[in-house]
Amino acid sequence: MDKYPKPSRKDVFLKYKIWLSGLVGDGKVEDFTYDLLVLIHEKGSLKAASNALRVSYRKAWGNLQKAEEILGYPLIDRQRGGKDGGNSSLTPAAIRLLEAYRALQQKFDDSVEEAFREFREKLNG
Repeated sequence: MDKYPKPSRKDVFLKYKIWLSGLVGDGKVEDFTYDLLVLIHEKGSLKAASNALRVSYRKAWGNLQKAEEILGYPLIDRQRGGKDGGNSSLTPAAIRLLEAYRALQQKFDDSVEEAFREFREKLNG
């Protein structure tokens, strides 16, 4: 659970969260899937990404399969190991998903920040 600073009479803190219904239950699955995809893109492998997140390969693989099933398209291209090991890369659809989610998050951040600024102005007279 996140720790919030103890607000004083002059401080009000805002924290919000968005998630995509259908990809998440409580918000944790979506965060994990997003982070996993970003790390696969950076590290070039599902194994390296799962290690970086400190989760089992099996959990990461299962989560990806679930997300692909829900979305109806593959998120990663997989090449099985061999002498030099395997690798994974994001599909063009997965890259579009990440870009679209980042853009959506930015729009929400901008809108919420503006609304919160107006709230504070009204609150403080």
